[in-house]
Amino acid sequence: MQNSIVLGLGKDIAIYNIGRQLNDINERKDIMALMTRDQYIESLRKLDLKVYMFGKLVENTVDHPIIRPSMNSVSMTYAFAEKPEYEDLMTATSNLTGEKVNRFTHLHQSTDDLRKKVKMLRLLGQNTAACFQRCVGMDAGNALFSTTYDTDKAYGTDYHQNFRKYWEFVQKNDLTVDGAMTDPKGDRGLSPSQQADKDLYLRIVERRPDGVVVKGAKVHQTGMVNSHEVLVMPTIAMRPEDKDWAIAFAVPTDAEGIFMIYGRQSCDTRKLEEGADIDVGNKNFGGHEALVIFDNVFVPNERIFLNGETDFAGELVERFAGYHRQSYGGCKVGVGDVLIGAAALAADYNGAAKASHIKDKLIEMTHLNETLYSCGIACSAEGYPTEAGNYQIDLLLANVCKQNVTRFPYEIARLAEDIAGGIMVTMPSEQDFRDPNLGPYIDKYLKGVASVSTENRMRILRLIENITLGTAAVGYRTESMHGAGSPQAQRIMIARQGNLGHKKELAKAIARIDESKK
Repeated sequence: MQNSIVLGLGKDIAIYNIGRQLNDINERKDIMALMTRDQYIESLRKLDLKVYMFGKLVENTVDHPIIRPSMNSVSMTYAFAEKPEYEDLMTATSNLTGEKVNRFTHLHQSTDDLRKKVKMLRLLGQNTAACFQRCVGMDAGNALFSTTYDTDKAYGTDYHQNFRKYWEFVQKNDLTVDGAMTDPKGDRGLSPSQQADKDLYLRIVERRPDGVVVKGAKVHQTGMVNSHEVLVMPTIAMRPEDKDWAIAFAVPTDAEGIFMIYGRQSCDTRKLEEGADIDVGNKNFGGHEALVIFDNVFVPNERIFLNGETDFAGELVERFAGYHRQSYGGCKVGVGDVLIGAAALAADYNGAAKASHIKDKLIEMTHLNETLYSCGIACSAEGYPTEAGNYQIDLLLANVCKQNVTRFPYEIARLAEDIAGGIMVTMPSEQDFRDPNLGPYIDKYLKGVASVSTENRMRILRLIENITLGTAAVGYRTESMHGAGSPQAQRIMIARQGNLGHKKELAKAIARIDESKK
């Protein structure tokens, strides 16, 4: 069945026709696999997602005031692809179809593609000051393209052809794909097969002639509620006894057996306040995470990309992590640009812009931000082709990039808070400011320079608060620490790839070491 997959529970098999949500998209021959922002939003309305928040099923995820800003962020990946001035960054020519596709569905074909990816992410970060959520699927797709090729070469499997067909489907329909890697993990000292609760790593619970049934969960799922598909991968390197946990596959996000529990964010319920605007800091854009449950989800053979080949789980994790660590050299930098601009405006509005220590802090923020960008560009420029034909970033430099990301945004945020002043976190609410009795006092006593309105001063301070302490801090601060792997993961990779032995030999040659002398 065209655009169909088989989904079910137990031995009852149900046909899930994904075409029901994409018929309108498939009929759009004139725009060659590019969806518009409005078409993307309408496509989400056709999904039958199971999303819970505050203990209740969300009836309308698209228009929910807490979720909508995150959806707006994803929609910008479509909106910018429509703009002629950004065509070179936002679109590419598919190696699978020869058609123009959104770069978020592209398989990198050169180091130029890798560099453009980083520049695209910076652009979108600058225009949303939030997580736009599509990077993970793009990075997962590129990692699986090469890993499936290597697995087939070793085992004679058909995973690469499966994935090529699947990704062509993603490209032709310009789908948003959630890349799902992180398992709950349970006891970190035990492997998946050693866990007391075997479901703490997503696993196969039943094998059938036509596919498998999986059970488990994925945590920290960025953008899952705004995605059409979920692309699942193992989260660690595995041993032979972990065969049932070495599984990679794709299913629609509204597949039977999948439901999501929406994650909390600092200050998230400000979005529910009547007339919420100033106090949310960033009214239009945001990000989100979710705990995603896979409660006996059936996956057909044609959508399986790894199935028990434990020796390739580590390669897949390493390649995905490398791509995603490269991504942070773009998206975090774009948000950093906004934060630096906000801090500079706060200094202007406070009348402190000419102070030498303020200038020096802004210079340091810029230095740190551009260092991150340099790392993202460097690991892209040093990329190389895989045997499958797509391009891989330089893994050592990508890990150096992410290691810096675990630190620099925190210092940029600290300096922004320093420049903004304590009023950023102590000023009254917008409702007080709008109150006819209280408002005049706030307007009078929270005034900065005479030429700037109190409201504008409040707006820029709330934006800084949003990025450093509010809902956006999830993406800019803690995600910078733990996203794409916690700091120690990069240090392990740097140690592995740093080629210390070669450096020793260089030193021996320069120092004229004669090891025959004892």
